Amino acid sequence: MASELNIAGREVEEGSSLVRAHQSRLSVVILTLNEEHNLPDCIASLRGLNCELFVIDSGSTDRTMGIAVNAGAHVINHPFENYSAQRNWAQNQLPDTSGWVLHLDADERLTPELVAEINHILSEDPAADGFLLRKRTVFMGRWIKHGAHYPAYHLRLFRKSKGSCEERLYDQHFLVPGEVRKLKHDYIDVVCSDLTTWVRRHVRWADLEALEMLSASLPANAVHPAAFGNPIQRKRWLRRLYGSGPLFLRPFLYFGYRYFLRLGFLDGKEGLIFHFLQGCWFRFLIDARIYEISKRVEASNAF
Repeated sequence: MASELNIAGREVEEGSSLVRAHQSRLSVVILTLNEEHNLPDCIASLRGLNCELFVIDSGSTDRTMGIAVNAGAHVINHPFENYSAQRNWAQNQLPDTSGWVLHLDADERLTPELVAEINHILSEDPAADGFLLRKRTVFMGRWIKHGAHYPAYHLRLFRKSKGSCEERLYDQHFLVPGEVRKLKHDYIDVVCSDLTTWVRRHVRWADLEALEMLSASLPANAVHPAAFGNPIQRKRWLRRLYGSGPLFLRPFLYFGYRYFLRLGFLDGKEGLIFHFLQGCWFRFLIDARIYEISKRVEASNAF
C-alpha cells in the first residue's frame, strides 16, 4: 500500500512535530478513534493518489494504530477536544512542504475517478486555493440520491496556508478566503456501519448542536450564511432559516420536505430509515435538548 500511495510511515510521540523530510505536495489527514473497521477501506480508496498520509489518533484501543502504521502513514497521538480543534491542530503539524491538504474521516472513501481528478488538478498548479468535493452518502449499503441529500458539496481540499476549520462544536466546515472551485467526481460517506453506533454518535452530536443553536455568538472564522452564495453558505443559510422555525414542529416539517417534496421516498426502505432518523428523530432530539437546557437555565435564574 505504501508504494501505491506514495507515502512514508512513522509513528511519533504525543505533542511532537511530524518529520519534515521527503514530503509530497499533498497531505491527507484522517482523524481516528477506534476505527479498525473503517480505516482499511478509507486508506485503500487512496490507492493511486500522489499523497502522504497523516493519521491523527485520539487514543484508540483497537487495531487502528497498527493499520495506519502498516499502511505507511505518519501517526501521531493527540487528545481530542472537538472536531474543529483537532483538525486545525493536525493541519498545523504538517510540514511546510505540504502545499495542499485533504481532510477525510475514517468512514469516507475517494472514488477512483476523484483520485485521478485530484492528481490531474494538482499537477497543473491550479490558480484556485480550494476545491469543493461532491459527497455521495451511503446508508445501510444504499446510495441516498434523493431528499435534497445529493449532490452535497464540502470543502475538503485546499492550500494548507489558506484553509482552516471553523470553530464550531458540530457541523464544522472548512474556510478558504481565496478562489474555490468544484471538482466533478464524488467521494463516498459511509454513514452507517451499524445503527447502534449511528444512534450513539447522534445522541452526542445532538447535545453539541443544541449548544450551538443556543449560542448567540459566532466564531471569528465562521461560514457566513448567504442564500445565493456557494453551496456551503447556502446550506448554512438554510440551517439558520430552519433554526427560526417553531421548536418541535420544525423537525416534522423538515422531514416532510425531504421525504415527500424532495422525493426521499424514492430511496427505498433504507431511505425511509435514513430520512426519518437523520431528518426528524435527530432534529427532534436536538429540540428536546434545547428545551431541557432552557428550562434548566430558567430554573437557575429563578433563585
